[in-house]
Amino acid sequence: MRNALKAIGVLLVSASSVLAADGVVDYVNPLMGSLSKKELSTGNTYPAVAMPWGMNFWTPQTGKMGDGWTYVYTADKIRGFKQTHQPSPWINDYGQFALMPVVGCKIGEDERASWFSHKAETATPYYYSVYLADHDITAELTPTERSAAFRFTFPQTDNAYIVVDAFDNGSYVKVLPERRAVIGYTTKNSGGVAPGFKNYFVIEFDTPFASSSVWSDGKLRNAVELSANHVGALIGFKTTKGQMVQAKVSSSFVSFEQAWRNMEELGDGDFDRIKQEGRTRWNEVLGRIQVDGGTVDQYRTFYSCFYRSVLFPRKFYEINAQGQPVHYSPYTGEVKDGYLYTDTGFWDTFRALFPFLNLVFPSVNEEIQAGLANTYVESGFLPEWASPGHRFCMVGNNSASVVADAYLKGIGTAHAQVLYEALLNGAEKVHPDVPSTGRWGADYYNRLGYVPYDVDIPENVARTLEYAYDDWCIMQMAKALGRPSDEVELFRKRCLNYRNVFDKEHNLMRGRNEDGTFQEPFNPFKWGDAFTEGNSWHYTWSVFHDIQGLVDLMGGKETFIAMLDSVMTLPPVYDDSYYGTCIHEIKEMQIMDMGNYAHGNQPIQHMLYLYNYAGEPWKAQYWIREVMDRMYAPIPDGYCGDEDNGQTSAWYLFSALGFYPVCPGTDQYVIGTPLFPKVTIALEDGKTVVLNAPGVSAENRYIQEIRMDGKVYGPTWFPCSRLKEGVVIDYEMGDVPNKTRGISKRDYPYSLSNEK
Repeated sequence: MRNALKAIGVLLVSASSVLAADGVVDYVNPLMGSLSKKELSTGNTYPAVAMPWGMNFWTPQTGKMGDGWTYVYTADKIRGFKQTHQPSPWINDYGQFALMPVVGCKIGEDERASWFSHKAETATPYYYSVYLADHDITAELTPTERSAAFRFTFPQTDNAYIVVDAFDNGSYVKVLPERRAVIGYTTKNSGGVAPGFKNYFVIEFDTPFASSSVWSDGKLRNAVELSANHVGALIGFKTTKGQMVQAKVSSSFVSFEQAWRNMEELGDGDFDRIKQEGRTRWNEVLGRIQVDGGTVDQYRTFYSCFYRSVLFPRKFYEINAQGQPVHYSPYTGEVKDGYLYTDTGFWDTFRALFPFLNLVFPSVNEEIQAGLANTYVESGFLPEWASPGHRFCMVGNNSASVVADAYLKGIGTAHAQVLYEALLNGAEKVHPDVPSTGRWGADYYNRLGYVPYDVDIPENVARTLEYAYDDWCIMQMAKALGRPSDEVELFRKRCLNYRNVFDKEHNLMRGRNEDGTFQEPFNPFKWGDAFTEGNSWHYTWSVFHDIQGLVDLMGGKETFIAMLDSVMTLPPVYDDSYYGTCIHEIKEMQIMDMGNYAHGNQPIQHMLYLYNYAGEPWKAQYWIREVMDRMYAPIPDGYCGDEDNGQTSAWYLFSALGFYPVCPGTDQYVIGTPLFPKVTIALEDGKTVVLNAPGVSAENRYIQEIRMDGKVYGPTWFPCSRLKEGVVIDYEMGDVPNKTRGISKRDYPYSLSNEK
């Protein structure tokens, strides 16, 4: 049996090598995470058919119009192919419209829906195809950044139609038979837009119309143009068996004129050429990291996570007639010059997604930082959750981390003064209409050193902890900019505010009342309340910038290690009374058989790396490998919770490389354990990072020795700056822990308390 298993392993590696030669995009499964529902998330993803960071995505729609669960793997029917900008089912969508090929005059989403099978479905990042059984039609689509080409293969019929659905909430449509085109706009959104918001779309067919109509509220109207609550068009064709009807589709948040200009991305509309160019683009982006020596499933998981990590934040800018970037401002409703990106929540993505961009795609984050400066100028605040404008969601002021980490790595320097001004502004006030933007409770926090538990500001300990880290980020940027010493010291003092919500009795973070007393009663297993989508066992570790300070508060590294161990060994008990029901994040923790560790949500995702800060890095190596092997898979239920705009995926990417950015704003990646025998990272400037771990396996997860450019390397962290110079790192792996490596305090990662 042992030899048989070895043979299977050889076959898997051989097969993966062949596939890699054809293109790494072939490993991606866009359906990973789509076997989700409100009660239990295995990713809460949909198959995004798109270009990296593209302005417009496309997806098959299985759910009802307006349902955030646009595509669910267990669904039987497809209702249309929707242009989508949805970053999360909980945030929902905006700028939506759909096309659906049918046989027979079937307009409504229920009557036009068709049964389909995953066995007759092809989903890739750059191409989607499915057989619509009820209509005997094969539908295909392939995108560019702002446009898409469709190809519909019809049976022989005089009743072939394409339904254009501009959705409800106020829409417009007009048929242009002489141009074989349909134009219109949709206003359907779930918030974050200014008055007058529209997504203007244009559709051009390659086949003359046999008939054309417009409709509203599901009924045909005798007109070629219509504006109402819910309108669309019905375009008819007479087709022979196997006849293809093709369509070029584009849109703009600026104007119809700009939508036609965006369609120029498609050129002559040759479907196969556009498809091949999309494939090439994805291989260029995903090929920036080449992994070798793993199994097919490891490759599929890695590149599926890589795909998710380069979707958001999306471009929200367009290129005007002068070749310059312009954007519709969701904050003012005006068209402005310059870049803008959107559809990301910094509460999630500051942790690993943005550090990943800073390492591998700094030029992309350069544009994002320019867009952040524009957001501040246009709205008076940096975003915390943008879709497309400010959204009331989550806590923290983590734009400070996103801006400071980029600047300290040489990104966004042209906008540094404006962005730093924005950080100062956001640290002192809260958005008047969107309390999650800026700092809710800033007056309490700045006066008392914490947000009190007994005032009308929920999740106050989570806010306090994140504000303290954000203050450290501001301090780091202030020092780099040469700001006045009293300004630097103000934020140095505030970044220690995490101490004010630490309860020495329990060695955990705990709500604190305005009079200084701690909350009573206190249940460290209570989700929500003083915390955000987690409990005290999860949030206590959110002292990214001063883990040594947390070690000291707990009384030393032995207690600190014991507390870390407890998270993994406690039973998955919980108190859901704050929510009144077992929310999906709780259920995802409970069913994973990993104690009270809740990897399916972001607050604890850095925790396993903290063993490095107390001299037992081998425990980090054990548990990180467990999470990679047990909680990620390239299948429809492949995540252990919400994927969340690339963050949960970026955790896997960094962890598979063997290191992780525990504290963005430092120059350090904390070492975990590598997954692949070899990894090559091609940096933008032509330098390469080569990571060799030839003996690595599920058993050989423990680091025995590290060499950097041939020299023995002792610390339990890598300098980002050293990696960006180009480097070769060799890991010697073994099946037993090396308990002499990384035990000296001089080898620990950065903590503020260790600064001389």
